[in-house]
Amino acid sequence: MWIDTHCHLDASEFDHDRDAVVARARAAGVTQIVVPAVARSNFETVRQLAAAHGFRYALGIHPLCVADAIEDDLQHLGNVLAAHRDDPRLVGIGEIGLDHFVPGLDRARQEVFYVAQLKLARRFDLPVIVHVRRSADTLLKHLRVLKPRGGIAHAFNGSAQQAQAFLDLGFKLGFGGAMTFDRALQIRRLATDLPLEAIVMETDAPDIPPHWLYRTREERQAGLGSSRNEPGELPRIAQTLAELRGLPIAEIARATSANARVALPGLA
Repeated sequence: MWIDTHCHLDASEFDHDRDAVVARARAAGVTQIVVPAVARSNFETVRQLAAAHGFRYALGIHPLCVADAIEDDLQHLGNVLAAHRDDPRLVGIGEIGLDHFVPGLDRARQEVFYVAQLKLARRFDLPVIVHVRRSADTLLKHLRVLKPRGGIAHAFNGSAQQAQAFLDLGFKLGFGGAMTFDRALQIRRLATDLPLEAIVMETDAPDIPPHWLYRTREERQAGLGSSRNEPGELPRIAQTLAELRGLPIAEIARATSANARVALPGLA
C-alpha cells in the first residue's frame, strides 16, 4: 500500500480524465492521497474531491498565491478550519510556506501569510505541509518559534543540516519525481543517507514528473507529449528510493506509509 502525501488532484490538467487518473493510482497500489489546497478559491474543491474519492485534504494558501490573496483570506481559512475541524478527512494546513526561488515575489508578504497560517496550525492543533524552495532557514526560524504539530517539508531539496533541523522539529521530508534524475545528486544523497523513518513519498502531481515523463519545452511544443505527473507513478518513483538504499520495495512501501501516518495523524 502506498500513500501519496502531496497530489494536486484538483488541478486543471486532470479535468478531462480525473476519474481515470484515480483508477490508475488505485490499480498501482496507491490507496491514499493527500490533496492540499493552494488558495481560498479551491478550499471547497479539494474538500469535495477528498470526500468523493475517499482521500484526505489540507487547507492553506500557497506562497505563490499570496500575491493574489487578501488579508480576509486568512480569516476565511480560519472560519473554514473551524467549520470542518471534526472532518476526519482534514489532515493538515497546507500547502503553505515560503518560495525564495521564483524572482519578483514579495518575501515579506509571504512571511506574513506563512506566520499567520502557522498560528492557525497551533490554534487547531494540525500539522503543516510546507513548501520550502531556497527558503529552509527562514521557514525553520518561524517553526522554532511557533512550534506547530510537525508535518511534512514538501519536495525537500535542502542540505543535510537543514534536513536534520526539520527532523528535530518532528517533520518528515517529502521525496518524489526529482529523485529519479541521475543529476539530482543532492536529493539522491539525502534519499540514501537519511534515516528511513524521515522519508515520505509524494508525487506533487501534475508537477515534478519523474525522468521517464519529463519533456523539454521544445519536445512539448513539437507535440511529443506533456510532462504531466500522476499519483499512479508513485510506486515506480519509490523504486528509485529502494534501489538507492538497497532495500526491497515492500519495505519502502511499509516504512514510508507508516511515516506518513506519523506526520499526518489524520491518515491513520
